[in-house]
Amino acid sequence: MAGKTAIIIGAGPAGLTAAYKLLCETDIIPIVLEETGFIGGISRTAEHHGNRMDLGGHRFFSKNEEIMNLWREIMPVQGAPARDDILLGRDKPLVSGGPDPEKTDRVMLIRGRVSRIFYLRKFFDYPISLKAQTFISMGFSRTMKAGFGYLRAALFKRKEESLGDFYINRFGKPLYEMFFEDYTEKVWGIHPSKIAPDWGSQRVKGLSLSKAIFSILKKPFVKNSKKVETSLIEEFSYPKKGPGQLWEQLASLVVEKGGEIRMNTKAVSFDCRDGKINSVTAEANGRSETLQADYYISTMPVKDLVVGMGAAVPKDVYDIAASLPYRDFITVGLLLNKLEIKNETKLKTVGNIVPDCWIYVQERDVRLGRLQIFNNWSPYMVKDLENTVFIGLEYFSTEGDDMWNAPDRDFIDFAIGELEKIDIIKRENVLDSVRLNVKKAYPAYFGSYARFGEVREYLDTIDNLYCIGRNGQHKYNNMDHSMLTAIEAVAAIKENKQSKADIWNVNTETEYHETKTK
Repeated sequence: MAGKTAIIIGAGPAGLTAAYKLLCETDIIPIVLEETGFIGGISRTAEHHGNRMDLGGHRFFSKNEEIMNLWREIMPVQGAPARDDILLGRDKPLVSGGPDPEKTDRVMLIRGRVSRIFYLRKFFDYPISLKAQTFISMGFSRTMKAGFGYLRAALFKRKEESLGDFYINRFGKPLYEMFFEDYTEKVWGIHPSKIAPDWGSQRVKGLSLSKAIFSILKKPFVKNSKKVETSLIEEFSYPKKGPGQLWEQLASLVVEKGGEIRMNTKAVSFDCRDGKINSVTAEANGRSETLQADYYISTMPVKDLVVGMGAAVPKDVYDIAASLPYRDFITVGLLLNKLEIKNETKLKTVGNIVPDCWIYVQERDVRLGRLQIFNNWSPYMVKDLENTVFIGLEYFSTEGDDMWNAPDRDFIDFAIGELEKIDIIKRENVLDSVRLNVKKAYPAYFGSYARFGEVREYLDTIDNLYCIGRNGQHKYNNMDHSMLTAIEAVAAIKENKQSKADIWNVNTETEYHETKTK
């Protein structure tokens, strides 16, 4: 393989992992083309006046040990307490000889996982649990409806033709209407009855009310068993200064090992003939350049990839790909003196703020989808940890809609008003603000996606093309899944595999991605 090159489109988790693995395991030299001026794709970290934002929230957890080891290789796990651990006297499972986050930046922190649902101006566990507090918060009437609704769903299963059917079969119609219907429509901009059930099978997977009930009933009988029920992860790893820090570190390692990363360079078209890509035309600083390589690894949206191939693509495949739907993302960062919501948990936090990393906002009278509290992701994300709170408001949008096109100041004012409306903040406590838009953050599972298999079949006929990552496969992958597609692509290149099935089959397991088995 000496002297060979690979053009990798995109410097996100998948693209950088592919570049790194090629350098570690082959003689192939990667050239990474990144359209933006940022490393990390949608996993980047944005900074505003010394405060850092994680766009979308990224927990570093995987059931795959190879991925966990790679993260630790890039960024070693802390060997001394982080700032908030020191202030609170909190113990963490430190690694002997690991770096001290108070003295160095290249360090992975161990963080506690807290995510809740905000509904009826109250907090509920995420996912919904069967604790007494859940029923108290729901009220007698809603609890009774939920119970009978679940029994009905258990007895009369629906044919799963939509995401709505998927949820109702697992939780019953009343709980679906309370906790899934409106939120799902916020995320996708379309009712769950019009979305393919695939998204639920990837993101919700094994979670259901029946499993929650079964785990409670069997718990007294499995104390001596080696394998206990599956539960949500309680801790995860997190780079000291946000996810982008890890990808920036990996990008540095790629360059150190002889790879090339070209920023602000957009792949715009492909010369595709005789079942191969012969070259890619890229634009940078208003100039075009045609680049040739032996292999092409794409993390760019399938829509843009196929359109860039032009007339070489069969018309049916082109039309399906060109109309693939995506959901875009808007985030507003607010720096505050304080929050109005109180910490009524037993978890200690700096300033006694609520302990959540994420809050899923299920209130129907606002368009806000999720809320992040960056103080809880890492104490180093916030410039003045002890006196301010930095939060991120997440909105799901479609490029060109009213939210997307709203001027920054108008949208920030709207977002502040929404948080005031649901009693989370007061406007007078806002110290600073920023708004960011992210295109094609979420590949969507409706519209022409129903025929995506035809697009995949065509792409697989192109011998030297490997589609990886979330947008590269039009699949709602997490970071670890995106990295695994890259690892499988490099394996296919090394072993000269004709089939690309192993690359596409990543993230098709039936267990929920954030669970562990004790």
